[in-house]
Amino acid sequence: MEKKIVIAVDGYSSCGKSTMAKDLAKEIGYIYIDSGAMYRAVTLYCLQNEIIENGVVDEVRLRSAMNQIHISFQMNNESDKPDTYLNGVNVEKEIRGMEVANHVSTIAAIGFVRQAMVEKQQEMGQQKGVVMDGRDIGTVVFPNAELKIFVTASPEVRAQRRYDEMMAKGEPAIFEDVLANVKKRDLIDTTRAESPLCRAEDALELDNSHLSIAEQKAWLLVQFNRVTRE
Repeated sequence: MEKKIVIAVDGYSSCGKSTMAKDLAKEIGYIYIDSGAMYRAVTLYCLQNEIIENGVVDEVRLRSAMNQIHISFQMNNESDKPDTYLNGVNVEKEIRGMEVANHVSTIAAIGFVRQAMVEKQQEMGQQKGVVMDGRDIGTVVFPNAELKIFVTASPEVRAQRRYDEMMAKGEPAIFEDVLANVKKRDLIDTTRAESPLCRAEDALELDNSHLSIAEQKAWLLVQFNRVTRE
């Protein structure tokens, strides 16, 4: 019987790591946890409650509100993927919009927010058998994860994927704005003081700029089988 492990998938925004992690979890019968959705949910809460105004976060109000922010995941039987719930309300669609995307890196850079989310994520992965994706999963959340993947792709490729995804959903989008957002998030994510995005020393790098979803999946399964059968 194969041992259960923790799989940490880190990487830049819009590089397809969530889709990749979801598909892998489904294939191997693991639980998928979208850490990015948790930060997006906190961001949505801030926007809904005017904790962010003119791009500035009222950290005093946010700190006092953290115990009122409850995030959970429930399986969507139609999409066969987990939806994100904020205080019992399905916010999967709302957290994927550009307004949240434009502010999430700022929220995710706040120390007490990261601390709260990391504690929740570590609790979710205690029993192993999980695939979690984010920015600091292999470096901070699960530094002892048995399999770490660091995903990258060029900003232009990532912006095109994000743009195509938004157009397919009928959401208004301008490619140049999406590209600017991708580059802005890269800068914030890699230079923030709290848990900056970086590749763990023992992570396997996957540049998926020119890989199909099927090719990515095949590569991931090879890595998973290698680790669990060692």
